[in-house]
Amino acid sequence: MPDHYFTAEPASPSERRELAVTLAGRRVHVETAGGVFSSDRLDPGTTVLLEHAAPPPPAGLLVDLGCGWGPLALSLALHSPGARVMAVDVNRRALELTRRNAERLGLAGVVVATPEEAAALIGDTPIDLIWSNPPIRVGKEALHAMLMEWLGRLAPHGRAELVVARNLGADSLQRWIAGFMRCERVASSRGFRVLVARPGE
Repeated sequence: MPDHYFTAEPASPSERRELAVTLAGRRVHVETAGGVFSSDRLDPGTTVLLEHAAPPPPAGLLVDLGCGWGPLALSLALHSPGARVMAVDVNRRALELTRRNAERLGLAGVVVATPEEAAALIGDTPIDLIWSNPPIRVGKEALHAMLMEWLGRLAPHGRAELVVARNLGADSLQRWIAGFMRCERVASSRGFRVLVARPGE
């Protein structure tokens, strides 16, 4: 049975390879491998988020939730070298790739961690920004539990910018988030919605 990208320890061969991508307006070379999300390209949803997300704050705690090989975390660190960027994923191979890619690009502010490790490292520190192409295919219950926990860590002024495919339930997810915090759709492109969630009514 093939690995899911949300498998903690992928059994498939890593088959590391180099990929040229544009992040934060800069052409960079990164390392990817089998067994992680969108290992052969910059995922279309991630691309839509990078095109439509508001500029990240220059400092503070920024989180890439479900980092894969790191495109969002690397972009956050390139935009905001003074920030602390937490790259979070259950997939150990993804975390290792993100760590290697951050080192390759000289991005010392990137810290990689599993959700449990990240929660311990962050402690009570409020999050200023979350960027995420969330793992919709983990199932609604697991997805809602993950988002409830991490959105609940946002600072009062913070925000989460999420990209979700329309045909994978973007509109229903927006309605669900709107049940406990403000959530608006700020962009719709190539079959994806960009949602922005903020604390408060």
